[in-house]
This record gives sequence, C-alpha cells and structure tokens, in this order.
Amino acid sequence: MATYVILSRISPLAFDDPKKFIQLAKDVSEHIKKECPAVKWKESFATFGRFDVVDVVESDDPEQVAKVAMIIRAYGKSETETMPATPWKAFLSNLSK
Repeated sequence: MATYVILSRISPLAFDDPKKFIQLAKDVSEHIKKECPAVKWKESFATFGRFDVVDVVESDDPEQVAKVAMIIRAYGKSETETMPATPWKAFLSNLSK
C-alpha cells in the first residue's frame, strides 16, 4: 500500500468556537469512512504552523485519496495539500540501486 500525507489548513470561518471543531472533525471522519473505504487511516496530528492538521493514510487507490482530500476541503472547510510519502529506509534503499 502506498502512503500519503494530507496537510490541511482550516478556514478561520469554519467554526466560531474551538469546541465546535470536535463535531466538525467527527462529521468529516464519518464522510470519509463511508465514501472512501479503500483508504486506511494511519495517524493524525494537530500542528501549530503553516498547516493545522497532518494526516497520514495508506491506499492502493490514489483516486480514493484524492476524494478524501476533497471531502476534507468540502466538509472540513479547509485547504489541503496531498503528497505521496516513501518510508525513509525504503527511500535510502532505492538510492543505492
């Protein structure tokens, strides 16, 4: 399975109370689980920089990963950036071939 990193920046207009983010995140997660069964969630991180959320997912279907990003954009009121990721050891191994 390929690994992807999805970086999200949440719109300041997405919610007016930080506690409302919990429901927003739940709604986005439910849509993704229902509509993108080929995507396996590995981990999510809250960050305090250019992006608010970093999600790590796996899938053999890049179109499903693209759909996940669009769901995050639509329901999560976020901008996203998605990129494939190679495990470090595999990356180094490929360099020596």
